[in-house]
Amino acid sequence: MKSALIALAVGYVLDLLLGDPAFIYHPIRMIGNLIAFLEKKIRKIVPSGSKGELLGGVLLVILVCFVCTGIPWMLIRGAGKLHIAAAFALEVLWSWQILATKSLKTESMKVYRKLEEKDLEGARYAVSMIVGRDTNELDEAGVTKAAVETVAENTSDGIIAPLLFLAIGGPVAGFFYKAVNTMDSMVGYKNEKYLYFGRCAARLDDLLNYLPSRISAWLMIAASGLLGMNWKNAKKIYKRDRRNHASPNSAQTEAVMAGALEVRLAGDAKYFGKVVKKPTIGDAIRPVVPEDIRRANQLMYLTSFLGLLLFGGAKLLFFVLI
Repeated sequence: MKSALIALAVGYVLDLLLGDPAFIYHPIRMIGNLIAFLEKKIRKIVPSGSKGELLGGVLLVILVCFVCTGIPWMLIRGAGKLHIAAAFALEVLWSWQILATKSLKTESMKVYRKLEEKDLEGARYAVSMIVGRDTNELDEAGVTKAAVETVAENTSDGIIAPLLFLAIGGPVAGFFYKAVNTMDSMVGYKNEKYLYFGRCAARLDDLLNYLPSRISAWLMIAASGLLGMNWKNAKKIYKRDRRNHASPNSAQTEAVMAGALEVRLAGDAKYFGKVVKKPTIGDAIRPVVPEDIRRANQLMYLTSFLGLLLFGGAKLLFFVLI
């Protein structure tokens, strides 16, 4: 277990330095392909109607979680029988791939650069790669807000939550979290197709992210203070607006980000051609500007480092106590 903690630290550093390793097919893509494959198969065998779709959604969650935790467990165990170094290398690789700090910065900064070049169409396309809303009608402020919001939300979903699960149970627990989170992103929609089929995945994702999202928020408040941002306002807006989202978790870090940057985020957004009414988050102390994307990434990076220190320190303390 101590080797898993070292592997996590090494994987974290590799992610910061190199981002997603391009030399190997990313396991999250494999998880996505598995979900799409099983969805097609399951829909063919479950009865039509809400009860059948609910059953199919539960079956999807069970099968995906079983495969996505069983295979890593067997491979790490098998590698360990060959040599302890082989198991350690596999844990480093998977810790590296499960985390998404550098890739989140890279993709959001593509939006920033297009905005700096005054290429609104290019910025709309770049932000469409990292958000689920329609982006073809967004103005500069709308594009910027979308990028800042996804950095805020994914600080929890893509970094702090995976760090927590990796610290608890290594890559096996990390893949369990990523499997559920990926299912939610693919089938956890409240539309006609997935209202019942995706409900189990969405509820499980809400459960797994409940604690990490709140830890992320407080770590982000601390990070905002260390960076000289308005941490008092971040704390104020967090306490006031952390529930201003349909999800119990998404507004946690968005509220802190809005407060730290002194801008207003969220509000109505268009999905699949339909406007979805949403409350705003934060106060418009000043207008949102493209530079806020860079500031959001600074806040995200320091929050991730504080998360590593917190979870790593907690696990080291656990080893000492036992």
